[in-house]
Amino acid sequence: MSADQPHVLLVEDEAAQREVLRYNLAAEGFEVTAAADGDEALLLLEEAAPDVVVLDWMLPGVSGIEVCRRLKARSETRAIPVIMLSARSEEVDRVRGLETGADDYVVKPYSVIELIARVRAQLRRARPSTVGQELTYGDIRLDAESHRVWRAGTPIRLGPTEFRLLATFMEKPGRVWTREHLLDRVWGRDIFVDTRTVDVHIGRLRKALRAGGGDDPIRTVRGAGYALG
Repeated sequence: MSADQPHVLLVEDEAAQREVLRYNLAAEGFEVTAAADGDEALLLLEEAAPDVVVLDWMLPGVSGIEVCRRLKARSETRAIPVIMLSARSEEVDRVRGLETGADDYVVKPYSVIELIARVRAQLRRARPSTVGQELTYGDIRLDAESHRVWRAGTPIRLGPTEFRLLATFMEKPGRVWTREHLLDRVWGRDIFVDTRTVDVHIGRLRKALRAGGGDDPIRTVRGAGYALG
């Protein structure tokens, strides 16, 4: 998986529908992991946190509603957007899905194009840098589309890894990121590097951000990791 690719966990028990969605999401540039039931989905969520979950309500074993409830109950996965798919079109069912924590609710049958648009809408909220949005924090400005960064109006030269680190921090200012989470988000789930590599690149990022004499915006949280601000 490329660290720049948004990662979608697709949970759908109907094989034909699952393959149609997987194909179309992949064609739109998403990294797709698919599960056929709720138990498999929960295992995959333990292995790596996706950026968005597309989740069918009616699943064998653990239901989609229960998967959503467990995902939203854990601090590590609570912020992951969930798009619930359901053949249930009654208002009471839609309300129940949203009350369980789903961020969006799509009634079957649906347009694949519409579903992909809803995935992108959730990404704009959860990981704006993956859809080319501009991020700002204090006097730092990051243009995700052109891969350019400025501080107090002065351009800053960053390597690709330092750029992805800064984008990750700027998407969630104040959040404390462990080295392991940064490795997954910035380097990718399938890349095996030592956690000390994170410290090296954080050092390079700090040096670049302070080149013009500004304060160090990155905070080291002893025993935990790093945070912006």
